[in-house]
Amino acid sequence: MSDLPRKAVTRTAKLAALPIGFAGRATWGIGKRIGGKSAEIVGRELQQRTADQLFKVLGELKGGAMKFGQALSVFESALPEEVAGPYRAALTKLQEAAPPMPTRTVHTVLEERLGGQWRELFREFDDKPSAAASIGQVHRAVWHDGRQVAVKVQYPGAGEALLSDLNQLGRFARLLGPLIPGIDIKPLIAELRDRVSEELDYALEAQAQQAHAEEFADDPDVVVPQVVHQSEQVLVTEWIDGTPLAEVIGSGSQEQRDRAGQLLARFLFSGPARTGLLHADPHPGNFRLLPDGKDGWRLGVLDFGTVDRLPGGLPDPIGTSLRLTIEGDATAVYELLREEGFVKESIELEPDAVLDYLLPIIEPAQVEAFTFTRSWMRTQAARIADIRSPAHQLGKQLNLPPSYLLIHRVTLSTIGVLCQLGATVRLRDELEAWMPGFVADEDVAHEPAVEA
Repeated sequence: MSDLPRKAVTRTAKLAALPIGFAGRATWGIGKRIGGKSAEIVGRELQQRTADQLFKVLGELKGGAMKFGQALSVFESALPEEVAGPYRAALTKLQEAAPPMPTRTVHTVLEERLGGQWRELFREFDDKPSAAASIGQVHRAVWHDGRQVAVKVQYPGAGEALLSDLNQLGRFARLLGPLIPGIDIKPLIAELRDRVSEELDYALEAQAQQAHAEEFADDPDVVVPQVVHQSEQVLVTEWIDGTPLAEVIGSGSQEQRDRAGQLLARFLFSGPARTGLLHADPHPGNFRLLPDGKDGWRLGVLDFGTVDRLPGGLPDPIGTSLRLTIEGDATAVYELLREEGFVKESIELEPDAVLDYLLPIIEPAQVEAFTFTRSWMRTQAARIADIRSPAHQLGKQLNLPPSYLLIHRVTLSTIGVLCQLGATVRLRDELEAWMPGFVADEDVAHEPAVEA
């Protein structure tokens, strides 16, 4: 196994092969159809070949390429089933595993960052990684005090690879459209690129994780591993066992799915209120379902490399606009959206049309319990993506202020995971408990969040 490809020309060539390869396979498909195969069979084979290449290239390159693939993986719920099917397995692989870096490279990083006697810090160290992701891989070990730990080792050259990949992907974002139809790829890549420096800084990650670990230390529903040691390119945290959320999605019972969905929603909304931080990488590879807790299961949360710092918790206008939309107050919703910059001053929209646009999207918050499904997600995506629909035209005129960009992506990603789970969730309960502004004249005030 070679080291992580770092030379720009090598990585550029591999990434460029994605859209070129797609075009080549399309030509292959035409040939097959001329040869007598049906369009349906050829289409399935074409999608499978594309999915296989997508995983192979993004997984091997790690860096920004794999980060991009992980981000895409939570949106497959929005794709038509005949398109999503072939990609689902390939994209799910990116949530949990990638080809590992050589053992000698791991040892070199540990020696450089922990010192020549690094082995003395551990009673045991497993050279085989338990997980390999976009910028680092995790090894299971036993710390010198006997604690089971996870040792996260950053790939050498990960920073350059991350930026190079995302810049390259951004240059031909339009050509990547056929790979994942229906997803607006360019802003997704831009937002990932903006977070590069934070993702690579293990000191910031350690601070964010420890803040959550301390806040949720006695929580009956959520488990966050304590930070044991941190140095540049190496992060050691307590180990937690549990079922990866990807496995729950693939083969979990309905009870597990519902519980995982409820806890995921609870963590999403309670985290900012309790810590002043929003976990901003909610793909299934970062969560575990643990068989304990007051209702049989707890949610283990990993990887705090990307967070949004919200010292006041989630912005009040989000909860207030949700409440006003549910109440049907079109004028008040419109005025609030304009005040927050979602409607630019140069644009005039019909308040009732804005309300009609929002109501289907916030359906899960309108009812006591809502079952998230891929079909519901596809319906919403199709309604907004159809260029002939009023929703599409209105959506193009709305603006997303920079301060809301990450919150928006995290919310959409979480909804995508809930739809993959097919979970029935009492979302309104979580909004009432944790979302500022969602309940008018709140009687109960939570402790103010502090920035880590």
